Amino acid sequence: MHLTTVEKIELGLKEQETDNPAFGEKDSDEQPQLTVNVGEPHTEALEENVDKGVDLVYSLNDRPPWYLCILLGFQHYILAFGGIIAVPLILAEPLCIKDNNAAKSQLISTIFFVSGLCTLLQTAIGTRLPILQGGTFSFITPTLAILALPKWQCPAAKPPVMLSMQLQNSTNALQMESSDEVWMSRMREIQGAILVSSLLQIVLGFTGLVGFVLKYIGPLAIAPTINLIGLSLFIEAGKKSGGHWGIAALTVCLILLFSQYLSKVDVPMIAYKDKKWKVFQYPLFKLFSALFGMCGGWLVCFLLTIFDVLPSKSDEYGYSARTDISLDAVTNSPWFHVPYPGQWGMPTVSVSSVLGMMAGVLASTMESIGDYYACARLSGAPPPPTHAVNRGIAVEGIGCILAALWGTGNGTTSYSQNIAALGITKVGSRLVLQTTGILMIVLGIFGKFGAVFITIPDPVIGGMFLVMFGMIAAVGISNLQYVDLNSSRNLLILGFSTFSGLVLPTWFHSNPGIIDTGIKELDQVIVVLFTTHMFIGGFFGFILDNTIPGTDKERGINNWRDKVQEGSKNMCDQSCYDIPFCNRVFKRFRCFQYLPFLPSYETNQ
Repeated sequence: MHLTTVEKIELGLKEQETDNPAFGEKDSDEQPQLTVNVGEPHTEALEENVDKGVDLVYSLNDRPPWYLCILLGFQHYILAFGGIIAVPLILAEPLCIKDNNAAKSQLISTIFFVSGLCTLLQTAIGTRLPILQGGTFSFITPTLAILALPKWQCPAAKPPVMLSMQLQNSTNALQMESSDEVWMSRMREIQGAILVSSLLQIVLGFTGLVGFVLKYIGPLAIAPTINLIGLSLFIEAGKKSGGHWGIAALTVCLILLFSQYLSKVDVPMIAYKDKKWKVFQYPLFKLFSALFGMCGGWLVCFLLTIFDVLPSKSDEYGYSARTDISLDAVTNSPWFHVPYPGQWGMPTVSVSSVLGMMAGVLASTMESIGDYYACARLSGAPPPPTHAVNRGIAVEGIGCILAALWGTGNGTTSYSQNIAALGITKVGSRLVLQTTGILMIVLGIFGKFGAVFITIPDPVIGGMFLVMFGMIAAVGISNLQYVDLNSSRNLLILGFSTFSGLVLPTWFHSNPGIIDTGIKELDQVIVVLFTTHMFIGGFFGFILDNTIPGTDKERGINNWRDKVQEGSKNMCDQSCYDIPFCNRVFKRFRCFQYLPFLPSYETNQ
C-alpha cells in the first residue's frame, strides 16, 4: 500500500514521502473479538479528523494481518519498556531490596503483567482508543515521601553470626525470612495507599466530575506539578549515574544520537509483498532510540567486564558498571512465575499515605486526559466525547486498584511515547495495542525474562534516568506555551509554586521530627504532604491561579482548551467509543441516559 505525503504533526513527527510495503493490505475478515465493527472506515473522511491531515494505513477499527499485529505490538512494548522498568528500579532502594535480586525480578514481572491487563481493559471498555497503560512517575514522588518516614527507614545490614555450620544455616534462613518481611511490609503500605486513593479516580470518572474539576485546573497548576515530578527525581538519577559517570554519559550520548541526530535518517528494510521482495525506508532510530541507547551502554559494560577493565572489588569506583554482579538473579529465578493478587500479603492503610498518594492520582488524571485527545487525532478517531473521557479515567482508577492488589508498588497511566508511535507507523488500530497487552502478560509470566533486566548496570540506568526525568520536567514546562509569560501575575505564580515545591520538602527532610502535634497520625499526614514536591507545587499553583485576578486569556485557559479539543468541530461517527455488545441494552432502558460514563448519556444531553 502506497503512503501519500505525510505532513508534520503536533508530536513532532517528520514530513516524509515513502512507499511502505511492510503493512500489506487491510484484513477484511471481521471477528467479534474485543472490538466492534462500526462500518468500513473511509480514509479520506478520517483525514479531516486527524491533526493536520495525517494519512493512516490502518485506523482505529481496522484489523491488520495477525503478523503485523504481533510486530507492531512488540514495538509498542519496547517503546514503553524504559518507562515501565524504571519504576521498580527506582523503588528498589527505598523498599530495601537493593541487593535482593529475586524480589526485583518478581516486581518487574508483576508490573509488566498488570500493565498488560490494564491495557486490555482500557482498549476494550475504557476509552477504546489504542493507548497503552503502564507504571507512572506521578506515583513515585508520594511513594518516596511515604517510605522516607522514620518507621519505614531500611534497617542497617547486620553480618551473620559465625558460630557453627548448623547455626549459620538457620541464621541465614531467618535472615531471608526477615528480609522478605522488611520489604513486603513496605510494599503493603504502598499497596494500601494506592488502593484507597485510586477510588478518587474512579469517583471522578463514574460521576463525571472530571469535567467539573478541569474548569478550575489550568496550565499554571499543571506546569509546576509535572515539572516537579521530574525535578524531584534528580537524586535517584544522580545515585545511579554516580556509579560510573563515563558509562552514564555514554548512554545519554547514544540516546541523544539516535533520538535527535539520527531521527531523520531512515534505514532501508526488506519486506515481502505481492510475491516479491521490496526495499522500504523505516525510521528505526527514531522509534527505538531509548532501547538502542540502553543496549549500547549495556554492551560496552559487558565488553569492559569480559576484558576485566572494570574493578572487581565492590568498594572501588566503577564496580557497579559490571554486568556480572547480578547474574545469580537470572540463574535463581524460576522459568515461570504467575503474579497473583495479595502475593505480598494483605495491604495496610494509613491516612497519611492515602492523602499523599492522592496528589499522584490527580496528576496522573490530568496527564491522561490530554493523552486521550492526542491519541484520537493520531488514530483516525473523532475527539473523545465526555462519556469516553469519564470512562477512561474510571478504568485507569480500576487499573490502579489492580496494580495495588497485585503489588506493583505503582499505579497505571497512559503512555505518551506510544501515542507518538501511532503517527510514525501510520497504524492506529486498536487491535495492535490489544496485542501489546497480551504480549506484556505473557512476558510478565516468563520469570527469566524479567530477571535478565536486573543485570543492566546502574550507570546505564542512570543515563536513561537523566534523559527520561529531564523530559518529564520539560513536558511540565511545555504547558506554559498557552500562558502569557509577559504577565507578572503568571510569573509570580509559576516561580513561587515551583520554588516552594523544591524548598519545603528539602527543609522537612533536613529536619526530621520537627513536626510534633501530639497526634502521631496527623504528624505523618503533614510530613508526607509537605515532602511530596508535586503536591506542594500543584497546590500553590492551583490556589493562586484561581484566587489572583486574571483573564482566561492571560491564564492560558482558552488557548489550552482549544488546543486539547482541537478538531472537535469536525462531525464524524463517534460509535467507535461505544462499549461493545451493550448498545441495545443502553438504549432500551431510560435509566442509562443519566450515567455520565455511558454512550447513551452523551446522545441525550
